Amino acid sequence: PANVAEALRDADLVSAMQEELDQFSRLKVWRLVPRPEDKSFIKTKWIFKNKKDESSLVIQNKARLVAVGYSQQEGINYDETFSPVTRIKAIRLFLVYAAHKDFTVFQMDVKTTFLNGILKEGVYVGQPPGFVSKQYPDHVYALDKALYGLKQASRAWYDVLLQFLIESGFQKGSIDTTLFIKKKGKHVMLIQIYVDDIIFGSTNPKYYIKFSDLTVKRFEMGMMGEMKFFLGLQVN
Repeated sequence: PANVAEALRDADLVSAMQEELDQFSRLKVWRLVPRPEDKSFIKTKWIFKNKKDESSLVIQNKARLVAVGYSQQEGINYDETFSPVTRIKAIRLFLVYAAHKDFTVFQMDVKTTFLNGILKEGVYVGQPPGFVSKQYPDHVYALDKALYGLKQASRAWYDVLLQFLIESGFQKGSIDTTLFIKKKGKHVMLIQIYVDDIIFGSTNPKYYIKFSDLTVKRFEMGMMGEMKFFLGLQVN
């Protein structure tokens, strides 16, 4: 669609937009509040994407609400933005080690990655275009969790995932901070993170099954099975 008005005339897109907002409610991302007089707010906008099959037929309409992050001011709307990102070299080393130890590598992705990140700063965003409250049209949303488009979104997500993995008994790599290791006797389990994609494997199947169950329970994860293709690397 060329604009929101056009999207609102498409029943499938309206359904996709409502589904996105329902996720925000379920994950307790925000609260509708009176606009604070001493605070600025960040505008929001809709981004639309069609998911197609191998025949280029549209099989799903997706709508994502994002914050217009370029309007953020450092020290006011955000402090830390850095989050570690996996390098291709690290992925290759992970796969070499897995081959050496002869264990299968699995892949999963987080469906609502940044919406899991807890914000340290007070951030306010405008109501979604096309979905402004009739009762409180001048209210804004106070964010409790990160929104796509915020400069600190990836950092907030990494911090939440880091805490979860440490509490689950994993150790963070001293050089590669996107690598997590857990040892038990002669067995080992490895996890590698790339933003919203996670690859993992263990010399003991019991450990990766337990990890998979734990992670899916804590976050909205999609299991993708054995790793076949990741960041341009094809795995046989």
